[in-house]
Amino acid sequence: MILQWWNDLVDWFNSDQGSAFVTGALVPFLAIIVGGIIVGMIARSSLRRLISQQDRQAKAAAVAALISSGRRAATWSTLSAGEKEHVDYQASEAEVRVRLLPLKGANVAADWAAHKITTMKKNSVNYSFQAEQDLAELQEGLLDWQARPGRAKKLFAQDLASWKYETGEAEDELVVKQQEWASRQAAEEATQSSTAAANGGTAGSAASSSARTAPTTVVTPDRN
Repeated sequence: MILQWWNDLVDWFNSDQGSAFVTGALVPFLAIIVGGIIVGMIARSSLRRLISQQDRQAKAAAVAALISSGRRAATWSTLSAGEKEHVDYQASEAEVRVRLLPLKGANVAADWAAHKITTMKKNSVNYSFQAEQDLAELQEGLLDWQARPGRAKKLFAQDLASWKYETGEAEDELVVKQQEWASRQAAEEATQSSTAAANGGTAGSAASSSARTAPTTVVTPDRN
């Protein structure tokens, strides 16, 4: 039965009616479908290139803004109050833009850059060479992250972990010093209180003794 259906279908396509259907309806329909698929693929490829180009531009702009903030932070001690406020605003805005980038480790890169900029502000007072070195490391690290996000993310994470460990040790040392200072203050206050109490008791005893040993004067009225 299936073979008979197949033979009938082949005979129909070979007939005048079948040939007219193929050339008048089937071929144009298939051509429209194939053309639509090709146009869709071209449009999709163009859209991907456009999105990729916009991502690259946004990434380059955010990285350039952070590097510019770092360059100003390297000379932090020479800036005026208004300039410092502008640099802080620029750095905060650039940090947010980096966090919003669709790249691996965007948050880690923003944290790493923020720590570098803060360090440059501190070193700009007395260690200008160190601030310039930090600026070079900031620039190289961000450019490397822009080119190879996965590799730079690991390096940033290692640096952040190291800085966190050092900061924790410094904070623990500060806490110990504060506790020692508080203990010394408490001991000094207790000593001062004991001394004041002893001095007060001695003064009171001396006053009582003076009152007991003071001579009594009797006044005799004149009867004349």
